[in-house]
Amino acid sequence: MLWTVCLLSALTAVPLVAILGEVFLRGYDQLSWSFFTEPTPTAYRVMRAMEAGFPIPGGIANGIVGTMLMLGMATTVAVPVGVLCGAFLAEYRKNRFAQAVSYLTDLLQGTPSVIIGIIVYIWVVVPMRGYSAIAGSVALGIMMLPLIVRATEETLKMLPESLKEAALALGANRASVMLRVQLPAAFGGIFTGILLAISRVIGETAPLMFTALGCSLMRFSVDKPISAVPLLIWEFFNDPNLQELIWGVSLFLLLFVLTLNLTAKYLAKKWNQ
Repeated sequence: MLWTVCLLSALTAVPLVAILGEVFLRGYDQLSWSFFTEPTPTAYRVMRAMEAGFPIPGGIANGIVGTMLMLGMATTVAVPVGVLCGAFLAEYRKNRFAQAVSYLTDLLQGTPSVIIGIIVYIWVVVPMRGYSAIAGSVALGIMMLPLIVRATEETLKMLPESLKEAALALGANRASVMLRVQLPAAFGGIFTGILLAISRVIGETAPLMFTALGCSLMRFSVDKPISAVPLLIWEFFNDPNLQELIWGVSLFLLLFVLTLNLTAKYLAKKWNQ
């Protein structure tokens, strides 16, 4: 039985190792300073480079800037809302309203990302009469919410009840106990959940196609179309002259997500200790 389990575990790891190996072998030579500092090459620059026989110039700086900008706005809104919602669910577990919110949180977590993109298109893009970083951040924030809510709720439930009782016995009200005692004590688990939520949405493409749309320019405006790293993969795939850049973008995205996941695991382990 032991050998059977080991064999099945090894077979499970084969696709992952094969994907990582393929991306690394075909993408590592594209990682350079210009790859991270230059925007996506335009059609004119690609044509001139091909005529002269030079490597295609350009990079993914516009995608990195757009991704960080939308993630920053989404995190700014989703973190306080998700943490306070999770604190409410942990504090009032038997409340009917809390039970309804908990059910809706599970439902939102299982909603396909493309549907969220369509809904945000109707809610934000149509009223604003254009694609924008704001719309993209709204879509990413909605996707982050259920993960942050669940991480906060489960972490607060793991705290000993005596911690809250001791604070209440000293005369503190419920709000002070939650904000100044329980949430600081659960910071490690909550922060881990936030990192996992970011790593969950950073690779989403479908909702950004309906909201941010993409742009070959490096932009910092939040009310105009903006690029993102996952969108670049889709754009490069549709251009035969830029398909080789897909591997460099994919490797960067994999390394970024891997770093976030390893950081989250380290913080969770340290917090448990």
